Amino acid sequence: MLEKFSSPFDATVIKTLEDAGAVIGGKTNLDEFGMGSYSTHSRFGPVKSSFFVRGKERQGEGEPLSAGGSSGGSAVAVATNQCYAALGTDTGGSVRLPAAYTGVVGLKPSYGLISRWGVVAYANSLDTVGIIARRTSTVREVFDVLNHHDARDPTSLSTFTRSRIAQALLQPQLSSRLSSRPLRIGVPLEYNLAELTPTVRETWLSTLKTLEGQGHSLHPISLPSTKHALSAYYILAPAEASSNLAKYDGVRYGTRADGLDKTGDENGDSSDYLYARTRGEGFGDEVRRRILLGSFSLSADAMDNYFLQAQRVRRLVQADFDNAFALNNPLGDESQSQAPPSTTKVDIIIGPTTSSLPPTLSSITEDENSASNTAPLHSYVTDACTVPASLAGLPAISVPVSVVPSSSTGSDESRHEGFGKIGIQIIGQYGDDELVLRVAELLEQSEDSAQ
Repeated sequence: MLEKFSSPFDATVIKTLEDAGAVIGGKTNLDEFGMGSYSTHSRFGPVKSSFFVRGKERQGEGEPLSAGGSSGGSAVAVATNQCYAALGTDTGGSVRLPAAYTGVVGLKPSYGLISRWGVVAYANSLDTVGIIARRTSTVREVFDVLNHHDARDPTSLSTFTRSRIAQALLQPQLSSRLSSRPLRIGVPLEYNLAELTPTVRETWLSTLKTLEGQGHSLHPISLPSTKHALSAYYILAPAEASSNLAKYDGVRYGTRADGLDKTGDENGDSSDYLYARTRGEGFGDEVRRRILLGSFSLSADAMDNYFLQAQRVRRLVQADFDNAFALNNPLGDESQSQAPPSTTKVDIIIGPTTSSLPPTLSSITEDENSASNTAPLHSYVTDACTVPASLAGLPAISVPVSVVPSSSTGSDESRHEGFGKIGIQIIGQYGDDELVLRVAELLEQSEDSAQ
């Protein structure tokens, strides 16, 4: 749709980085409009990971694995040392999932900390500019440059609210975390999915044991609304997308169907034909699918049963996290947000980023080309561990840790060649991005000392 379009201005994040001395190397491949979990829905073809599996295409290096999506190109560019760091947009896991699949670090900051002005919108209430790098220290460096209020972005967190968050974090029980007292780590029971492969589960448990061995305490927690989060996300995000993408109609900018002028069809009879044909030709299958799904959920007949119910689930997901964290949500009632933190709740939540090792591109293609009506749902399940933090607007980071082989590892997992890292996800309370980064650095230090 935007193949021939060139923006007349830079996004705030680009201008801010350039003002700080960064050199923008270029753009990377991704799923169209950020809609996808494997970076296969692109005008330029699928993104290939730098990892392969044994057994096929032996003339080359093996059968390529998925780089994850939607920001797969950014993750591969970082993983292959083509850039110092890369940006992506994380709506439901589109920065964390590619980071996990390519063995790098991917941060989704708290919603509203980084400006979205100039970013192509998918779902306004979910879109978050994220950062991908090989080390957490690099992610922190870029984050510190971008973490400022932008008056042009109506969703950008105000300076007043930022200072309110900083003030809340100065409380002794919070400022002493990782310095004079160990962490209370939450282990979400609902993240132990049936779809979790043995290798991912064993690696997650090994990471928790490592942290426990360093003196931190583990506390099982329940986030009961997690089981509904994925369904709610795939109602809310497409609903917002159907509205955001309505502007791509062949009139103002972007692709226009061949043989049509801006007034209508070949005879100038109807502009409806222009819109329908342009959008039919300009959008890919996945984008069209989500627009239709979003339009349906916003229709008069479906609004109450789908969209409004999904909004209620979103609030329940956020409430689950608020009940788990010691830090009170700084966006809540001011008296409550400034109240002393609980000593029985957790500081941080640690779980897997994804339920499995990355699939091969050929298996994804076979699934997408199958006649099954449920084929698209297989990729949606990939977001099960990342979507809850997105719905709640929380900071979350995926950190690569060494794979712990499982005795029950399946044949598909055992064929992954050179894939020695699995993404572990660290989730913090809203505004607690600094602690999320510090825990990520702690995991990196543990990895470095073990090698």
